[in-house]
Amino acid sequence: MSHTPLIAIVDDDESVRNAVQTLLESTGRRTAAFASAEQFLASNAVTAAECLILDLRMPGINGVELQRRMLATGHRIPTIVLTAHGDDAARARALRAGAVAFLIKPFQPDVLLEAVAVSLRRAPDVSDDPRGS
Repeated sequence: MSHTPLIAIVDDDESVRNAVQTLLESTGRRTAAFASAEQFLASNAVTAAECLILDLRMPGINGVELQRRMLATGHRIPTIVLTAHGDDAARARALRAGAVAFLIKPFQPDVLLEAVAVSLRRAPDVSDDPRGS
């Protein structure tokens, strides 16, 4: 049976979430979209996602804080930051927190797809049954 990785999209802008989700699903990717970091953290995508596409500035928990929380709990999901706030300081914070790519909105579809491909190559293999059966 073929394994299709789950890509989680966390962005408070519905139009961005929809655009990213539509693009990824048009290439056969499996996605789950969330309007907030809190929504994502309360979902099973926290442990199932193999790539996280994340906005930096959101109400409540921001993107860098979400990255830190994920690392602190042992969830090392390759992360792509997709933001309209692309200054050097924000880029440095995101990369220090573990982002594998930092992209500026509006994004170029081919650049985002390549970042996803790179992220999925870095993802731990979760296709094996964790029970060892």
